[in-house]
Amino acid sequence: MKHLIIYAHPNPNSLNSHFKNALVSHLLQSGHEAVVRDLYQLSFDPVLSLEDMAGQGKGLVADDVKQEQQFITWADCITFIHPIWWTGLAAIMKGYIDRVFSYGFAYRYDQGVQKGLLTGKQAVIISTHGKSHEEYTAIGMDKALSLTSDKGIYSYCGFEIKQHFFFGKADRPAPESIEYRTNQIISTFKN
Repeated sequence: MKHLIIYAHPNPNSLNSHFKNALVSHLLQSGHEAVVRDLYQLSFDPVLSLEDMAGQGKGLVADDVKQEQQFITWADCITFIHPIWWTGLAAIMKGYIDRVFSYGFAYRYDQGVQKGLLTGKQAVIISTHGKSHEEYTAIGMDKALSLTSDKGIYSYCGFEIKQHFFFGKADRPAPESIEYRTNQIISTFKN
């Protein structure tokens, strides 16, 4: 299977980086193909410009966007690994989606009806945040995040969401929780 990992975290010693490295190692040892697109390492420009918007309407995209779309087209499964900052996607990941999931590539409208164009592809989302899972659940943030990202982005574009992990206390994880969470992620890719 062909796996694309879209990764967004500036700290190479973060929990997100640990998850990315463990996943890549597992996929390669299991005989899968895996490509990582590290948005910070790529210095991906997250700013959706007026030129980008005008081009999207005509089916024209910038070269950096076209390259990312080629990776998405290639992949069977796309894993998004990113932190939740200020109860939303990290800016670089949000900008990636704004620019790369463009009209005519990720979705379109047929006679006024929205249609996702990335059908047949699986998505796994690994999100980390500082608050505990219990704190997010108590205020309904877990449901809000699922609604805005899973339904508002991934399902909207046609992905089959295989799993969305929300890992709390990512800035201070206990060693046993890191191992447990890593095993949860790996088990998703064993099927």
